[in-house]
Amino acid sequence: MRQIPEVQPNDVYNQTLLSNVHPPGRTNPTPADRYHLVVLGAGTAGLITAAAAAGLGAKVALVERHLLGGDCLNVGCVPSKAIIRSSRVLGEIRAAAGLGVNVPPGTEVDFGKVMQRMRRVRSEISHEDSVRRYQDELGVQVFLGQAAFTGPDTVEVDGTTLRFKKAVIATGARAWSPPIEGLAEAGFLTNETVFSLVERPRRLGVIGGGPIGCELAQAFQRLGSEVTLLEMGSHLLEREDADAAAIVQEAMLRDGVQLALDAQVVRVERTSEGKLIHYESKGDAKQVVVDEILVGAGRAPNVDDLNLELVGVRYDKRKGVEVDDGLRTTNPRIYAAGDVCMEKKFTHAADAAAQIVVRNALFFGRRKLSQLVIPWCTYTDPEIAHVGMYEHDARAQGIEVDTYLTPFSSVDRAKVDAAEEGFCKIHVKQGSDRILGATIVAPHAGEMISEITLAMVGGLGLGKVFEAIHPYPTQAMAIKANAGAFLRTRLTPGVKRLFELWFRMTG
Repeated sequence: MRQIPEVQPNDVYNQTLLSNVHPPGRTNPTPADRYHLVVLGAGTAGLITAAAAAGLGAKVALVERHLLGGDCLNVGCVPSKAIIRSSRVLGEIRAAAGLGVNVPPGTEVDFGKVMQRMRRVRSEISHEDSVRRYQDELGVQVFLGQAAFTGPDTVEVDGTTLRFKKAVIATGARAWSPPIEGLAEAGFLTNETVFSLVERPRRLGVIGGGPIGCELAQAFQRLGSEVTLLEMGSHLLEREDADAAAIVQEAMLRDGVQLALDAQVVRVERTSEGKLIHYESKGDAKQVVVDEILVGAGRAPNVDDLNLELVGVRYDKRKGVEVDDGLRTTNPRIYAAGDVCMEKKFTHAADAAAQIVVRNALFFGRRKLSQLVIPWCTYTDPEIAHVGMYEHDARAQGIEVDTYLTPFSSVDRAKVDAAEEGFCKIHVKQGSDRILGATIVAPHAGEMISEITLAMVGGLGLGKVFEAIHPYPTQAMAIKANAGAFLRTRLTPGVKRLFELWFRMTG
């Protein structure tokens, strides 16, 4: 029996959302005799796979047990960036005096309206991922309900059997719940529930200093919560460039986020004062009392209840479905894409993987996941955007690098914008201008990284980047400054002597 998801609060915006991405009264269509492709999961990877295949003329069935749009629309990219935008206004207000703008005291945050705006924006965007659009406009047959493999070429959903030539597992991932004593009993939030809040938690404990934890910790602190972030490592965002992570960490401290680093959460208990988090840090027992706990400590793939064993698809409960470089599983008729099988769990990575799956599954393609150049961004303030290799990645592969770094304190537009914190760092293969990777730390780093990504995809080195005219003044001049620094290294003493000889001869 199909379960109708609940989306709280039950206001007009969430009713619109639900009517688009899981219409309560909808009846599943009569299935075709056989589909070229049956796609399990309607997050980004599943939606793009289904739409692309149907657009090419394939007969496609798309199955979703919860909400079309997956995490990105419902509990990820869209809602998080909406409240981050509101929180950035507070950051700008606090910096206004330094720009000569005196903001009257008493600026208040209406948390309820912040969350209401988020729900409104999400409901407006939800048409793009709606059942109606995919069924009626794109020609995909959409089935709502739990899917499970029942045979070598069959999937069952809500009592109906779908036969396929090829199938794609795109069931995504969910928030991982760490096995902390008392956490479940005390109650906690994840990215899947935090956006249902209608009242601001006065004291918020965040477990996990990765991208999700940092983004939401900073946002809620700016929106008026007293935030304590607990991280097991010695600094935040441990997978990022250490210099970049240090800048974000300092920014969060300025915002008032309390950081507990090297912190191992031992247990949680309910008390009359609130939820008491017991943790250890460098051998010392410590505790903090909060009203709500947000867990942002990783993701777990959705591999349960699919009967993967029945069809010979190998998987791991933590790593997800096993795939080769062409995204084919251990069953040659079944592929996978997105968070259920990929280390890089980003919406745009899932989108790109879906394109590979369609070519490889339906057209004997040979596209490889390893060929993709995948940038990413952490949407703190300032943002950290990265693409390609870090320096340690290159050296681990035996590749020596030259690194060019331009601090935004030397970029005119960053100075006038009062955005001098941060840098643009580009790694090239030693002795050449071939770009291996880059990190940008800036308020809109995510908007800037695509220029470097395009250069890498197109095989364009820093020399060509320098030839591109960049509008002045823009913060992207930091990228051109790095390219200019590379070109200056070409002016060796020997080359300079040749120029001097030339000018003497032609003088």
